[in-house]
Amino acid sequence: MKYLVHISRVLVGILFIISGLIKLNDPMGFSFKLEEYFSAGVLDLPFFEPHALAISIFVVIFEVLLGVMLLIGFRVKFTVWSLLLMIVFFTFLTFYSAYFNKVTDCGCFGDAIKLTPWESFTKDLILLVLIIILFVGRKHITSFLGAVMKTIVVAIALLLSGIYAYHVLNHLPEIDFRPYKIGANIEEGMVVPEGAPQTVYDYAWRFKTNEGEKIVVTQGDYPSVDGEFIDVETTEVQAGYEPPIHDFTIEQNGEDFAPSLLQEPKLVMVVAYDLLKSDPVFDEIKKTTDLAIQNHYKVIGMSASGPELSDKIVSDHNLNFKFYFTDETALKTIVRSNPGVLVLHRGTIEQKVHHNDLDELVFTNDRPNALDLKLKKRLDSIMVLDQKYRENPTPEDWQKQALIDSSNIEFVEKAIAMYGYPGKSLVGDETNTAAWYVIQHSNKIDQYIDMIREAAEKDELPFRLYAMMLDRQLMHQEKPQLYGTQGFVGPFEQASNIWPIENPESVNDRRIKAGFEDTVEEYSKRLFGDDFEYKVLSIEEAKALQEKRANQ
Repeated sequence: MKYLVHISRVLVGILFIISGLIKLNDPMGFSFKLEEYFSAGVLDLPFFEPHALAISIFVVIFEVLLGVMLLIGFRVKFTVWSLLLMIVFFTFLTFYSAYFNKVTDCGCFGDAIKLTPWESFTKDLILLVLIIILFVGRKHITSFLGAVMKTIVVAIALLLSGIYAYHVLNHLPEIDFRPYKIGANIEEGMVVPEGAPQTVYDYAWRFKTNEGEKIVVTQGDYPSVDGEFIDVETTEVQAGYEPPIHDFTIEQNGEDFAPSLLQEPKLVMVVAYDLLKSDPVFDEIKKTTDLAIQNHYKVIGMSASGPELSDKIVSDHNLNFKFYFTDETALKTIVRSNPGVLVLHRGTIEQKVHHNDLDELVFTNDRPNALDLKLKKRLDSIMVLDQKYRENPTPEDWQKQALIDSSNIEFVEKAIAMYGYPGKSLVGDETNTAAWYVIQHSNKIDQYIDMIREAAEKDELPFRLYAMMLDRQLMHQEKPQLYGTQGFVGPFEQASNIWPIENPESVNDRRIKAGFEDTVEEYSKRLFGDDFEYKVLSIEEAKALQEKRANQ
């Protein structure tokens, strides 16, 4: 018994210290796991949920202390009883989770070691046996340290644990075990390797036959049964491979922008799973994100809060970025701060900080000029106004839009006179098209087409936009266009067409070089409908159709 107690003492003590320290490194993460246990679908103890973080800190520090107390033989009776009560409770909890499939990961070792519910229960059963040995043979737990020294060791352990917990809560975990750690690539984390195990389900098909109800079990195939189908039940019999990142989206209006945003070379993510709790911090966030934007970073917000709250935050703090929707659990996993900030290069996380450490972020500027945020904000507003009445307008709407267009071109011309074309070096990648749209919708194309060409050649705006403006100018001059971007509406639906094109047989090659991703045939279907068939017209034929429409 003496030897069994010594072996159990070392194993239990070390395991409790390791388990406690891993969770102490990320008490916020453990509190999220406790909230899951307290939820209505598990233990149904919602009154504990607001106190999950406090309970988390107490449990993990107490776990470390119990391990230390056991190893040095401090207050043996209290220590062994505490260990026994704790392991009995957690054995029940892991059995409940495993049997009823309530919580898929117990959180025993945080994100460092993932255990299935039954693995967690098995681990607790082994610990229960070891702790029962300690309980029965507690008289053999002795110490070579004196009472004062043991008290000092426990006090130091308590002090260090408290300091460490305070540090990681006000900054970030020192060791990041999650798939969103610095250096990780989010896209790569979502990939399922070729040949990875697939999830296998049993399908229990129930039929009504002449002999009564009949159940046929298959693994997916619909069975051949002479009877009336009633229903089917599925049971997972083999779990498939699940990539480390499997719930990551960046949504806006129901569309997932993650694939395109993760290709950005300079992307800043402001992650706030609950904007209601993070509002006061956004004055500092604004200073940081404005600096990032000035250094030509694209900045986005990511939150699980609704659009009303996110729009209010943007308005109240005069933020120069918008929020996207992302699942709350994913956001809590990405960064243990509400809000926190990440800096990415083509999907790879290069920097990640708590909102208390915003001054640690470094924004490199590979372009000589900083962005003019005041001009950018005004042009962003103009861009919204430019499109205000253009979709399905009434005659009255066109009158309103004409007034807006007049005001917009007046401002853009003043900006051009002061700065030249306001391209991406001045107002950023997202805003560099605003002035182009205003000019495109004005009668000033002839005046500014050369400036637009120069801006496109200098990569201040996409070259395809210059191509579109050039086509519009050529159409207005009743000349063949080059890229097939302009169409006209005929006297009846079938007479609508693309304005005549110079050398139409090579137009798609020119479109590719200019940056268009579709052919003229595909583009014309987007303009006029899926049933439309593009036809090559001469200038005379196109003018005749336009004149006929004008006379109707």
